[in-house]
Amino acid sequence: MLFGRKQKNPIRIPDKGVVEWKYTTCGYCSTGCSIEVGLNAEGRAVTSRGVGGAHVNQGKLCLKGIFEHELFRSAGRGRVPLMRDHYWDEFQETDWDTALDRVAGEIQRIQGEHGRDAFAIVSTGQIMTEEFYTLGKLARGVIGTNNYDGNTTLCMSSAVSGYKRSFGSDGPPGCYDDFEHTECLLAIGSNLPEQHPIIFWRLKQALEKRKFPVIVVDPRVTMFAQMADIHLPISPGTDVVLLNSLAHVILDEGLEDRAYMEDHTSDIDAFEAEVARWDPDSAAQICGIDADTIRNVARTYARAGAAMTIWTMGINQSTHGSDGVVGINNLNLITGNIGKPGGTSLSITGQANAMGTREWSSCSGLPGYRALEKEEDRREIAEFWGIDPEFFPKKRGLFQTDIFPAIESGQIRGLWLIATNPMTSMTNTARIRRILEKLDFLVVQDAYADVETNEYSHVYLPAAIWAEKQGCFTNTERRVNLVRNVQPPYAESKPDFWIFTQMAKRFEQGKKVTFPETTEGAFEEMKKLSKGRMLDYSGMSYEKIEKNRGLQWPCREGDETGAPRLYTGGRFQHPDGRAKLIPLPFEDNNERPDEEYPLWLNSGRVVEHFHTRTRTGKIGNLNKFSPTPYMEMNPDAARKLGIEHGKYARLVSRRGDAVVLVQLTQRVPPDMVFVPFHFHECVNRVSLGLLDPHSRQPAFKQCAVRVEAIEDQTAAAV
Repeated sequence: MLFGRKQKNPIRIPDKGVVEWKYTTCGYCSTGCSIEVGLNAEGRAVTSRGVGGAHVNQGKLCLKGIFEHELFRSAGRGRVPLMRDHYWDEFQETDWDTALDRVAGEIQRIQGEHGRDAFAIVSTGQIMTEEFYTLGKLARGVIGTNNYDGNTTLCMSSAVSGYKRSFGSDGPPGCYDDFEHTECLLAIGSNLPEQHPIIFWRLKQALEKRKFPVIVVDPRVTMFAQMADIHLPISPGTDVVLLNSLAHVILDEGLEDRAYMEDHTSDIDAFEAEVARWDPDSAAQICGIDADTIRNVARTYARAGAAMTIWTMGINQSTHGSDGVVGINNLNLITGNIGKPGGTSLSITGQANAMGTREWSSCSGLPGYRALEKEEDRREIAEFWGIDPEFFPKKRGLFQTDIFPAIESGQIRGLWLIATNPMTSMTNTARIRRILEKLDFLVVQDAYADVETNEYSHVYLPAAIWAEKQGCFTNTERRVNLVRNVQPPYAESKPDFWIFTQMAKRFEQGKKVTFPETTEGAFEEMKKLSKGRMLDYSGMSYEKIEKNRGLQWPCREGDETGAPRLYTGGRFQHPDGRAKLIPLPFEDNNERPDEEYPLWLNSGRVVEHFHTRTRTGKIGNLNKFSPTPYMEMNPDAARKLGIEHGKYARLVSRRGDAVVLVQLTQRVPPDMVFVPFHFHECVNRVSLGLLDPHSRQPAFKQCAVRVEAIEDQTAAAV
């Protein structure tokens, strides 16, 4: 034995005293892992474990899931409703009736004085699907504001827009099982090992069974890029150029699936005319990938029997985010890689139930992928809810990213925030602070009273968290899974479902609308509204979902399981049944590095944290591995500025500045720095966030900055 040891110490797993395991679904990212939470004899949650028979995670959990049970007793939870007259006053504790009466009264006052749309609602991707559906019924059918959206505009709006433009509807067409069948994987702006560790594990499993090329497109040498067969360190914001050039090579060399294109797509001529402009030599001058590599990647992808593309925020959070998604869809349409095993365009979603809000919240339209712009959809939902169709607007209102400027201009006077934290998540923190200060009335509904945005609220509503409630989440691959109630709500906090139904009772319009008493009752309404549509839940029930550890939609009445893929027959959701091949001219509209601000700023996730650390920042075994913000910087660039590893430096943009700890690494090129986005008063103090014209999603990952050395390191550390 090494070092003279005669025997190994046995692995000891401490006995937590578990007497009962309760089934639920993870409430962090979109992977959709099945979890069992262990309760001791006192009914306290003491441990978590993955569910071995679950299709998604097969018993595995990431760090966040392993310690998720600790959320039930984490610090900063809201105990009781709080109220105050001005945001600078001290909060006063109150009861639920008083708080809800105040909120309803203020909504009605603002709408009476300034119009229905002067009050806005911004929700989340974190609550249950039944809660989204109920909130949509409240917002669209009772309160009647058209300025209602979710924080998913910050993460998935470009994917939604791109799917709708290409295929005629939202809805990821592929699944995790496609890893088992693909012969080539292209990952653009996705760092699976840190963003979605269990999906990465599924990919590694597939690679262990058979080898296929993995191509990663990312300006930074991420963990994913390090294991890739080919890494393309693209210039920020130029994904559309690369995708056009890949399509150019495929068409120019006759590698396309011409039969699939002619049978299942439209606008071929216009698409081919645009792509003809993007030969690899021209594209290389813009995207930074040499022409021979572009040709090699295009040939590898097109010659594969099945090829798939995945992406996350590296595509979505761009001024060309929607076009980037369309470019991916174009690539897979011309190679016939939609609707078949191993061939897909699969957006890896961010939040646990970002899919649920896209499907059922009515933020961008009406429930079940219906549109406000369609008279038939308005009439159908109005009849089901028991209201006048004329109560609905004829088109969607402002996106989340346009709601805040509308507050700035005085168009919106009141705001209800539900499980979202714009003081940390939105670009240009100083501007967001001024905007929140300007509101006549702000309601924050959150599980945590210490969430940064609550500093500016007039009423705080304490919400129950995750498995203190019951309902469903939908994951990246359209799998609906069940969150069972594991613990009672903390103190006097309430499920979001209860808050929405109680609020509806305080409006005259709410007396016309029936709100089910339970989430299962709301689920039954959703089943009826989805029957016969692409988004079909009619074959699901809570019992069946739990038994199968999740069911993918469409799952039609009588089906034993759901469908793993969409568009398998080549028929899409546009009126003509065809997918659209969309020409993508490129306009470089980013803020770019210059003499004054010579560096690109990139941002992203770390594996230990989720979003703005409202939850993970309270969990010791997560926070201890990533307790403070840091900035990755190239050693050669740092040396020229006199900046050392482990020292603090000042990050400066045209919006503001931030002091951050420096980590020198070759993972970033000399003209770039990288900062995780999770931390308050950090990267979003300097970010710009220009908006995509189609999706209105901010370009978090592209702006110009400079870095300055700080002489007084002691002061910088404070």
